[in-house]
Amino acid sequence: MTRRPESRPASVGPTRPARPARTRRAWTIGVVGAAAAVLAVGGGVWGMVALAGGSGAAPTSASAGSTGEEPAESVIAGATRMGTVELHTADLDAMTDFYVGGVGLVPLSEDEPSVALGADVDADAGASAEELIRLVGVDAPTANPADAGLYHTAIRFPDEPALARALLRVGSLYPSAYQGSADHAVSLAFYFADPEGNGVELYVDRPRNEWVWQDGEVQMGSAALDPNAFLEEHLDGETAGIADVGHVHLKVGDLDIAREFYEGVLGFAVTAEADGAIFLSAGGYHHHLAANTWGSAGAGARQTTLGLGSVEVVVPVASDLDALVARLDAAGVGYEHTDSALTVADPWGTRVAFRIEA
Repeated sequence: MTRRPESRPASVGPTRPARPARTRRAWTIGVVGAAAAVLAVGGGVWGMVALAGGSGAAPTSASAGSTGEEPAESVIAGATRMGTVELHTADLDAMTDFYVGGVGLVPLSEDEPSVALGADVDADAGASAEELIRLVGVDAPTANPADAGLYHTAIRFPDEPALARALLRVGSLYPSAYQGSADHAVSLAFYFADPEGNGVELYVDRPRNEWVWQDGEVQMGSAALDPNAFLEEHLDGETAGIADVGHVHLKVGDLDIAREFYEGVLGFAVTAEADGAIFLSAGGYHHHLAANTWGSAGAGARQTTLGLGSVEVVVPVASDLDALVARLDAAGVGYEHTDSALTVADPWGTRVAFRIEA
């Protein structure tokens, strides 16, 4: 089976080398009554073709099951997951509006100049919101697109109806932000850029027992996915569960160096590699982290700019942090360490913060 990078959505029109092809047409979806989608006909809708097939709730990092061969085993604990993504912004209000009004996150706390955003939860049911995005206002220049840093933050929704509602909100309020969509075989994904150009993926996983593994790698593709058809099918459905940060995709200067650090030192397992990108996970997930050189090959150390501040990784217990310390020491990699957290910079200066599950 031919593999293509997860993060290159299918699109209409010619592709550009070294970057995903994401041809965009105008969003013309309206809303009538109880959030029913009215689908435009003809050239006004997104130019995508739907791929038949269902999907399902996002699996946990440690859940088991796959078709075919088993995934590569990670050194880092299988229940490891992603935590908060910190973004440095020049316009805190505009960025907050996008992630709250569009994506559907809720403000958890505000401590000037930062805002913590999490998924909306049912407080009456005893659920508590966890921080997914932290926006920090800074005075800094815009990052060069060729620099290492953030490619996209991927918000994972618990089911298709929840994703459809977020898709409609973002598409209605920020139609020019749309960048593409794709059926990746393991997931269904829609891509946007926030007001400062940070990549944002909104996605839902297919059931894990539908994922195919071959020679220790998960088989992902980029088949066409029609956002209007997705809305028509799922917008009125019932939803349960909350969104989280499913994975984070980074830009790096060299894939071999990225693999040595993220797999060899941090302990993630490479689950796929193709066309200038590698994908890494814990516990047999399709990927928690990815790194590409599509527009950043040869990039050096990052400067202080807008964009990615840090990526958080959550490990299950204190002994996982101790094991990480041992690997970092053995590799001669410096870090900052407290009893419950550790922060390390990757070879390009991207800060990766680890904390113990609360």
